[in-house]
Amino acid sequence: MTVLDVRSSDQDTRRAAVLHHARRYFMSEGYAATRMEPIAREAGVSTATLYGYFPGKAELFKAVIEDAAQDFATQMDFVRSQQGCARVELTSFLTAYARFMSDPFVRSVFRLVMAERPRFKGVAMTFFERGRDFFGATLMGVIQTMIDRGEIACEKPSWAAGQLMGMVEHPVFFVPLVTGEEVRTRRTVDQIAADAVETFLARYGT
Repeated sequence: MTVLDVRSSDQDTRRAAVLHHARRYFMSEGYAATRMEPIAREAGVSTATLYGYFPGKAELFKAVIEDAAQDFATQMDFVRSQQGCARVELTSFLTAYARFMSDPFVRSVFRLVMAERPRFKGVAMTFFERGRDFFGATLMGVIQTMIDRGEIACEKPSWAAGQLMGMVEHPVFFVPLVTGEEVRTRRTVDQIAADAVETFLARYGT
């Protein structure tokens, strides 16, 4: 490894530390109350270094949301690698999706993006479009493959995907989101995913 490689690696590490602590501050304090100096201090870098990476708080916020979106994409890579019969593939996808949607951090990201949508409309739209592609497009592709194999029968894969994802989103995402985490389903995310798959296959399975 050359000196330049070491320096690049160190810079990547410091930048990742900045994003990690900035994410925590934005999630807990909100955009308006978050300040750059505490983030630099906790990340172990100088304020000058922080501003060298991100010229201002707006640029840092955009980078945090982009970093979160990339984390979501990484989770989907595992789901795409699962293969088997319709029940196995759908359960694998939906369990991963349920765990993702039930993560308090994910809800925090959605709250933050929605709260700052007027200020960062482009960032918010990109975030949601990527989320739609990560999950919705992936599931539609899975369903279309199952249709081609004769395992399920439906005319609109997009409708079927929306119905399947909706059976997870309501109990594990929207209810806690609206109630401020005070109301939680008694079923585990694995049970919710399994129940949704059974309902889906009862409707569309051949």
